[in-house]
Amino acid sequence: MKSRSSRRINLEQILFSQGFGTRKLCRLLITEGKVEVQGHVCTGVNVEFDVSEPGMDAPLEFVVRGEHTQYHEQAYLMLNKPPGYECSQKPKSHLSVYNLLPLYLRERGKGGVQSVGRLDQDTTGLLLFSDDGQFIHRMASPKHLVPKVYEVTTSEAITPSQIAKLLAGVVLADDPEPVVARACVPHAENRMSLTLTSGKYHQVKRMVAAVGNNVSALHRSRIGELALPADLAQGEWRWLTSAELAAAGVTVDA
Repeated sequence: MKSRSSRRINLEQILFSQGFGTRKLCRLLITEGKVEVQGHVCTGVNVEFDVSEPGMDAPLEFVVRGEHTQYHEQAYLMLNKPPGYECSQKPKSHLSVYNLLPLYLRERGKGGVQSVGRLDQDTTGLLLFSDDGQFIHRMASPKHLVPKVYEVTTSEAITPSQIAKLLAGVVLADDPEPVVARACVPHAENRMSLTLTSGKYHQVKRMVAAVGNNVSALHRSRIGELALPADLAQGEWRWLTSAELAAAGVTVDA
């Protein structure tokens, strides 16, 4: 992953790099007094600020048209996905999960942030976003075996035989190789935590169906070392902390 070094850049470049429009629009936002940096209105386009990110927990803060944000050379976010949203920028039947993010995140850089993998429209829980292609690939690709933990509610009682089959591996219609659950921990008669390192279409639902049960509710609680915090409500997002980035293998200069 990319590391970050201390550097100073002017306000126009800061806004442009963070997705607030063309350079012309960014200059206009500044000269019209619509930008505050560290609590003060700034109308100087060429005023420079330190955009180093020591530990990633003290980034430069600024306000654009009343919207508070922070400078990040690259974006790493987590979102608690609610039901009824598709993980697509061109949804077919439901709202796009990208609508839950501010416009500047969707327009920063070359194409904005992208989701790290996908969740079905009725699945809730942890969803990561970034504009770092290496990070997205490493966290989403089955080649890297990053574990994803799902909290599964089933329509019928979960039996020891079903758990044994999930751990031994089940064959899905589109792949002759068995798909194996890395872990399967029952919590109640019809609730369990299921850990996977692969990511096929509707995989959890199909695996549970293959052992003779059905998923009635599905929630992702963890990706690798990143857990969905209890205080992040459905539909809300936040930046990853320095500790979370380190746990996810992102190198940050102190």
